Amino acid sequence: MSDTRSSSSPGVAALFSQGRLTAVPRKTARREQLLVHLTETLFERDRAYSEYEVNQALLTVHEDCSALRRYLVEAGLLTRPRDGSSYRRAA
Repeated sequence: MSDTRSSSSPGVAALFSQGRLTAVPRKTARREQLLVHLTETLFERDRAYSEYEVNQALLTVHEDCSALRRYLVEAGLLTRPRDGSSYRRAA
């Protein structure tokens, strides 16, 4: 994982301890900031990921990869076809 103090996500470093996410923020704006950071640091542009690959990437920062994956899709940061066969970083 890249440095948690990305210039595009100020303050996100406070959510991590020793490279691990300590908790998923409940406040929508703060969670969105975290999700943007995760998208930028864990997923490459123009690459398709299987659900397993998405889970493995998210597990590097937090044990609840399913919730994080769902939040990323709901926020429109990761997209997937209707059949759920792959995931891609949006924009």
